[in-house]
Amino acid sequence: MKQALINSRTFLALLHDLTVASIAWFAAYLLRFNFAIPAEHVGYMLQSMVWVVPLQGAVFIAYGLYRGMWRFASVPDLQRIIFSVVSAAILGVAILFMLQQSIVIPRSVLIIDPLLLMIMMGGSRFTYRAFKEHQLYGTTFKQGAPVIILGAGEAAIALVKDLARSTQWRVVGLLDDDKALLGREILGIKVLGDLQNLADISKRHVAKHVIIAMPSAHHDKRRQAMEFANQLGLEVLTVPAIDDLISGKVSVSQIRRVDVEDLLGRDAVQLDNLGLHALIAGQAVLVSGAGGSIGSELCRQIVKYMPSTLVCLDISEYALYKLEQELSTLSVSTKLLYMTGDVKNNQRIKDLLAQYEPTVVFHAAAYKHVPLMENGNVWEALSNNVIGTHTLAQACSDAGVAKFVLISTDKAVNPTNVMGASKRLAEMVCQGLQHHHLLNTAHKTPTKFIIVRFGNVLGSSGSVIPKFREQIANGGPVTITHPEITRYFMSIPEAAQLVMQAGLMGKGGEIFVLDMGEPVKIAKLAADMIRLSGLQVDDIKIEYVGLRPGEKLYEELLADDEHTMQTPHEKLRIALARQVDYVWVNKLLSWINTTQSTNEALIKNELKFWVEEYSPQYQVSAEAHIVLDAPITLH
Repeated sequence: MKQALINSRTFLALLHDLTVASIAWFAAYLLRFNFAIPAEHVGYMLQSMVWVVPLQGAVFIAYGLYRGMWRFASVPDLQRIIFSVVSAAILGVAILFMLQQSIVIPRSVLIIDPLLLMIMMGGSRFTYRAFKEHQLYGTTFKQGAPVIILGAGEAAIALVKDLARSTQWRVVGLLDDDKALLGREILGIKVLGDLQNLADISKRHVAKHVIIAMPSAHHDKRRQAMEFANQLGLEVLTVPAIDDLISGKVSVSQIRRVDVEDLLGRDAVQLDNLGLHALIAGQAVLVSGAGGSIGSELCRQIVKYMPSTLVCLDISEYALYKLEQELSTLSVSTKLLYMTGDVKNNQRIKDLLAQYEPTVVFHAAAYKHVPLMENGNVWEALSNNVIGTHTLAQACSDAGVAKFVLISTDKAVNPTNVMGASKRLAEMVCQGLQHHHLLNTAHKTPTKFIIVRFGNVLGSSGSVIPKFREQIANGGPVTITHPEITRYFMSIPEAAQLVMQAGLMGKGGEIFVLDMGEPVKIAKLAADMIRLSGLQVDDIKIEYVGLRPGEKLYEELLADDEHTMQTPHEKLRIALARQVDYVWVNKLLSWINTTQSTNEALIKNELKFWVEEYSPQYQVSAEAHIVLDAPITLH
């Protein structure tokens, strides 16, 4: 059906051009003889038209004039028309010369005809496009809601082009802070002023919507524009992020409502792309926890650097299935493998490493939900986050993996909860293995263990933002633990990119701390989300429910006794943290394996002796003790 429709349109377009060619040939004679064609030349005109017009049609087909669509006619289409018409004219003259026919064709006709033909063919196509884009109706009668575009750069120009074909929107003006653009027109739309003129211009044009088309601008500038438009009671829309536009995942016309992620946006990360290509391209890479928020984004980012194989490992079958459904749509040469498995399963891990021989392993698998790990799951948190990390890290060491990158958290700093303490122990396990490598000359090419520590990511499964969004949609209340609670936020793509950058830069044993920017007060975040939903803060009730088990009022990126060193990358620093050795690591593992998993109070008491900066929400019992000179169990 679709093919038949295309063929019918092609036939109609060809029929149109043959008709136009006949009219142009006749009109050329009319102009040559001042609209009084002599009788003898009428016969010559008709005789020549019989072969000239089909010749022109054949040339049009050869030049591919019917592969495009008239409603998208553009400069390349006009160029094809010019080349084909000129070629047909030259070919016609050559045929006349070679055949030396008795038909008399005035030389001026051979010049006038191509000019008329180009004008008529090009004009009809662009007239049709203008009709489809509603330009023929004029601004007054054009359909669609009036909308103002903030920005006059490339994204705004592309958006104006796309919206010209829309019946939903009618662009009434552009606003830009560049004074040199004031009063100028872009594709027929005038630059009416800057952001400060938004109130007057929106009233003048009865516009209730604005679209922020500044995807590459500094996030502070975008936030200022969003907040100003929001204060005026306008509905604020925006175009996709610049990374998505460049990658081709979305088009600029896919406008959407401004979300809180836009308000918390940060500047784009500058990556050492050459270095990352050298690290990943053509190599095998393994990501544990690949179905999670960070793990899945790591997979998306890694495939851009064309590894030979990407092994996606996760204990959740459903999470792997969702990842497989997404990545299967990508056109990449990388061999994508989806493996179920537990990082604590030593044999499974060894088999995967032996079979696929990755050069880089990103370890994102972990239990991360603070309240859930605080009660009822304490030993599981230690087992998964500490023993799981050691099992995978030790296997990587034995297999000769070049780099092992541990995804840690700001909750590992001065932890007040079991989850944070378990991640701090995972960091120390990696440092202990690195220390062992430095002392053990048997490792000719020792694995470099690299740790990356950062805070909350926007839109992750454990983020507060999806919860707030659901509560607002249900009419409230929005529940916040404490009026003064603050958190650091960064986007998932930014976190994944910086993890990769740290993996590239790491020499072994470092704890990289990501620049998380300024902490965000959760109460203000909730208020912003309420306003962005089109409501006022008074419309949705906010309730303070108290801190949950193990929860901090604010997060830290460095412990009390830690300092940092600068790195060549502005968003990465190295924490100078307490070091441990391999003996300590083995004693830690022995303690976890032999402790009473059901006695969570005892575990929390004894945990203080392993993580000195651990400060649980109760006093450590004086009876708790650890025998540090107990027999060491090797794993």
